Amino acid sequence: MSTDARTPCDEVIEAGWIVPVVPHGVVLADHALVVDGDRITAILPRAEAQARYAPRLTTARPDSVLLPGLVNAHTHNPMILMRGVADDLALMPWLTEHVWPIEAAVMSPAFIADGCELAVAEMLRGGTTCCNENYFFPDVQAATYRRLGFRAVVGLPFIEFPSAWAATPAEYFDKGLEVRDNYRNDALVSFSFAPHAPYTVSDASFGRIRVLAEQLDLPVHVHVHETAQEIEDSLAQHGQRPLARMDRLGLVNERLVAVHMTQLTPAEIALCAERGVSVAHCPQSNLKLASGFCPAEALRRAGVNLAIGTDGCASNNDLDMFDEMRCAALLAKGVAGDATAMDAASALRAATLDGARAIGLGERIGSLEPGKQADFICVAMDAIETQPMYHAISQLVYATGRQQVRDAWIAGRRKLADGVLVDMDVASLLTRAGDWRARIAAVRPGV
Repeated sequence: MSTDARTPCDEVIEAGWIVPVVPHGVVLADHALVVDGDRITAILPRAEAQARYAPRLTTARPDSVLLPGLVNAHTHNPMILMRGVADDLALMPWLTEHVWPIEAAVMSPAFIADGCELAVAEMLRGGTTCCNENYFFPDVQAATYRRLGFRAVVGLPFIEFPSAWAATPAEYFDKGLEVRDNYRNDALVSFSFAPHAPYTVSDASFGRIRVLAEQLDLPVHVHVHETAQEIEDSLAQHGQRPLARMDRLGLVNERLVAVHMTQLTPAEIALCAERGVSVAHCPQSNLKLASGFCPAEALRRAGVNLAIGTDGCASNNDLDMFDEMRCAALLAKGVAGDATAMDAASALRAATLDGARAIGLGERIGSLEPGKQADFICVAMDAIETQPMYHAISQLVYATGRQQVRDAWIAGRRKLADGVLVDMDVASLLTRAGDWRARIAAVRPGV
């Protein structure tokens, strides 16, 4: 008969440092995270964890930082299969002359499934454990994310013109709502409404989205104020800037996840703060497409919830949230003309908890707190590139590369172990990626 008085649990992860994100800016040295089932049970000094808990598994990472899994607040993951096909172009030529024609030729359920799987593999290897998705065939996306055990908010797409997913506005709504109903109680997959942008969605459709978002309590995930041209076109067509038009239609509120937001006035920043809008900042995509500069620090100081996203691989060209976080911090300083802007702890929070809050998951993930879902990563800090280490948070933001991510857990299940993907057939995945390259090259010679 066992005399062990310790509390049984599934796993204890001992780390050289734990960055819980809450409290803000705190680093806990020589601590342990206790996991039972899909939840965090406790965070406490390593010696105390050893005395109090009897885990089925102990993972020792004395040279690693343990932190929440990163949250990619805006991405189009199936577009990873178009990585690099139309580089060095402005947004509208890139979109209308390359991306949309390729999508018309190859988009299918298989394209979506393979693209999502390739993206999940890349995200896990880079420490991302949750994404806010915005693309077509949400049914296939949801099934793929659930099969892979990856946490995702899947956008229910809407655009006024036909696609391989839906032919009419009514069909976009009907099919999207059916998908949401089929996954209503899923543990890992949830949903948002994802109208593409003000310039591709009518007033009537926006109005219906507003009503449904209120009824179902879903976020509304939309590209807004991405370029100066978008502003000019909206003024010519509607007599209003896009954000003002969306406000007139009742969409500027705490459910709105406004993506890009490179063209903002002080009054618009104040409006977003007052209404509880979240902004998904995609600095590298904005830079690559020369779309403009999101005033990230002005938004943050005004009280706007600021999240970070990579955008899709067709315009970034990767899903590297460590690089995106660093770019966001550095660019914020340059745009604000202030070296204290977007400090390291705030950048990390934007890539974790504030991203989770933006997509309606802030009570479940984004910080390491007892009772929350056990979504977290271990990042090895014993590499040449991160030595010597004085401050864990600064090192994570300004020096760490995604290749240093060693382990990743989602809902208490390890998805990356010692740098190796768990339960994913990498060889098959790479073969399928090559097949898609050949198919896209056949319809777009020269890519």
